[in-house]
Amino acid sequence: MYGFLVALTVGWRVSEISNLTWAQVDLGQGIVRLEAGETKNDEGRTIYLDEELREIFSTEWELRKKRKTLTPYVFTNKNGADKIRDFRKVWRSACSEAGIGKRLFHDFRRTAIRNMVRAGIPERVAMMVSGHKTRSVFERYNIVSDTDLRLAAQKQEEYLKSQMGTFSGTIGVFSKRLGSRENL
Repeated sequence: MYGFLVALTVGWRVSEISNLTWAQVDLGQGIVRLEAGETKNDEGRTIYLDEELREIFSTEWELRKKRKTLTPYVFTNKNGADKIRDFRKVWRSACSEAGIGKRLFHDFRRTAIRNMVRAGIPERVAMMVSGHKTRSVFERYNIVSDTDLRLAAQKQEEYLKSQMGTFSGTIGVFSKRLGSRENL
């Protein structure tokens, strides 16, 4: 199911993916829209398809054209006659085959957010893509790992090295009491 890859890329909820219709997709413009009232937080949003997502949606469109039964849903059940109603069995099988144990589909949401932030996408933009309304909820998904902390230290070191000639810190010792006119 290509819906898994959409979840992994943009962090949409399972209901947003399973209820997605072709009326919300503009392959020519490379845009997918969730209208206000169609999301958990009732706010609409738009994503622009990267190359991989454009290929996924194009593949689904071609499959739709080949079927004898046309459905408005982008991601359909096995026979292509309706939207996916329950994919838990398929999900469990996929996790088992991948050797990753039990996972929640919702884990894709967390992974997508972490990937967006690590790719340098501004957090506010990542929130708009994933549909997070508040910073506090977004932060629950934007988990900081040891690797993130290591990279932060490396980036700071690189920055400080690039600032050669600039010294930040205390230059001298104040001999007089702070706040006296002579020290101003």
